[in-house]
Amino acid sequence: MTETARAAAPDTETAEHSAAAEQAPGASAQPPLAPVEVEAAVHAIGDRARAASRVMARANRAWKDRALRAIGDALKAKESQILAANAKDLEAGRANGTSAALLDRLALTPARIDGLVAALETLAGLPDPVGSVVRGQTLPNGLRVRQVRVPMGVVAAIYEARPNVTVDIAGLALKSGNAVILRGGSAAAHTNAALVDILRDTLDSVGLPADAVQSVDAYGREGGAVLMKARGRVDVLIPRGGRELIQSVVLESTVPVIETGEGNVHIFVDASADEEMAVDILVNAKTQRPSVCNTVETVLVHRDSTVLPAVARALAERGVRLHVDGRTMAALPEGVRAEEATDADWATEYMDLELAVATVEGLDEAMAHIRRWSTGHTEAIITNDLANAERFIAEVDSAAVMVNASTRFTDGGELGLGAEVGISTQKLHARGPMGLAELTTTKWIVQGEGQVRP
Repeated sequence: MTETARAAAPDTETAEHSAAAEQAPGASAQPPLAPVEVEAAVHAIGDRARAASRVMARANRAWKDRALRAIGDALKAKESQILAANAKDLEAGRANGTSAALLDRLALTPARIDGLVAALETLAGLPDPVGSVVRGQTLPNGLRVRQVRVPMGVVAAIYEARPNVTVDIAGLALKSGNAVILRGGSAAAHTNAALVDILRDTLDSVGLPADAVQSVDAYGREGGAVLMKARGRVDVLIPRGGRELIQSVVLESTVPVIETGEGNVHIFVDASADEEMAVDILVNAKTQRPSVCNTVETVLVHRDSTVLPAVARALAERGVRLHVDGRTMAALPEGVRAEEATDADWATEYMDLELAVATVEGLDEAMAHIRRWSTGHTEAIITNDLANAERFIAEVDSAAVMVNASTRFTDGGELGLGAEVGISTQKLHARGPMGLAELTTTKWIVQGEGQVRP
């Protein structure tokens, strides 16, 4: 393996881990596998996933929904086992100096497990995308033509310390008739191993192939690198995490990639914005869960707006550290402290209780700032001016654009998808939160009675 590929095989949050830390939890210390052995092992996983995907493609909705509900029951039944495994990962994270924001992402609680169960139940209640007709017609020569949704086949995901993603992606993949291969990183090794075991055992119990859910975590960074090169065994690869992880997968993978993006999210407070609404939205968008990608990172305030003092006080009261430009600094109320912003602040996805704030001349300057610094994830406007709202919707080129609502709603569960594989910031195939339909492709079916082309 080249040094480039080794560096690109993302281990996730912690840059350095010993070979022992990359082993499957509970495994005894063994010499690291040679690259050729890792490649053979990951390819075997891919081959088993391909075989399982053929079974999943034939599974009807009732069968898949039964599996999803059974997984939810198993998660609750084994909650203490999951939390014990998660406690080991959290302890290791603290010892390694993992940031509070990443520890929050890593943590599972009874409430968060309940959320996973609820998401699985929601998925079970959604229509099966497989077999739905995108379009169709009967041609003048009598041929009956239709384009239908079919599973992707084998979906792989490489993601950071988010054990909830293990269940979300597996649930979406199963409901859409796919097999899935997971690389969740060593930071969540114990938790992910426990979850994958539960998923596999439950699939087996309902008569679906356990190999529809597999992990390459036991093979560490090398396993992730091989997974990125497993073209022909993996149909699509989805990275989910920070910029470094995503870009390494995009640049190094030979498997087709759906690029998810970091969330340098903006909210523009227009001159007509209502003060109470602005305070409520901005406090929610920054503090409700600051460690996730749909949290606001930059606020742009119209120079004629009067809401800045109230907004600044509300954010400061909740421990938000402000990075502001000169015009904003001069308008801050007494008692609210801030530091001068630099270009680095406009480019930063803080994922913490920090926020960049700038005062702008108006809508045009706000949109110019967004065009320069946005990652194309989510942008919002708070306004009572319908014309400005319509311009913002039409001209801001991001995966999600919101009017008078918190950016925290850019989420598959919140937007009615049940869960999400990730939030795509690209424009091909999928954009925005990716749910069931985004894990399908299409197939043309042509039926005739002996027609030949003249």
